Amino acid sequence: MENVKALRAQQTPEEQRLWQLLRARRFYGYKFRRQVPIGAYIVDFACYEARLIVELDGGQHAERAEYDLSRTAFLQAKGWRVIRFWNNDFRAFEEGVLMVILEHLRAGGDKAGSA
Repeated sequence: MENVKALRAQQTPEEQRLWQLLRARRFYGYKFRRQVPIGAYIVDFACYEARLIVELDGGQHAERAEYDLSRTAFLQAKGWRVIRFWNNDFRAFEEGVLMVILEHLRAGGDKAGSA
């Protein structure tokens, strides 16, 4: 739990921005949680009803590709779908990233979603 608190306090500006858009059912009524422990991992954002995890990755993930692959395989084995975006892509294409998230939510969740 200490790790979760530290990660919440040290969010990147991109994570902070995405959280402002996703929190409190602001995003088409879907409920997201942030810095969620799943097994031994802590994921950036999770929507339980759609079983969707959204990860925002900074440059350090380029050097951890193998770790991220095994982490994603574990999460998928637990029934989660994982989508990843680079921080710089979110910064440059925020609306496009949000539309991809919405497509994944609608494909996997029970909600029809409403604008």
